Amino acid sequence: MNKEEIEKIIFNSLKQIAPDTEPSKLSPDENIRETLGIDSFDFLQFIVSLDEKLNLEIPEQDYGKITTLNSLIIYLTQKIK
Repeated sequence: MNKEEIEKIIFNSLKQIAPDTEPSKLSPDENIRETLGIDSFDFLQFIVSLDEKLNLEIPEQDYGKITTLNSLIIYLTQKIK
C-alpha cells in the first residue's frame, strides 16, 4: 500500500468522525486533533476505523506517536509492511 492510498483511508476515516471538517487540507505537521477539533472519543473512533480498514492494531501506547498527518502516515507505512 502506498502513501496516497494510506492518505485516502486516513482522510475518509477522519471525514466519517468529523464530517464538518476538511481533512485533506491538513498540513503534514499540524496536530490532527487540535486542527480538526477532534475530542478523545472521536480520536479513538478514528483509530478503530483505521484498524478495521487497514487490518492492523494500533496499540494505545502508540497514540502519542501519531499526532500529525506526517507521523501517522509514517507509522502506518511501517506497520503495514
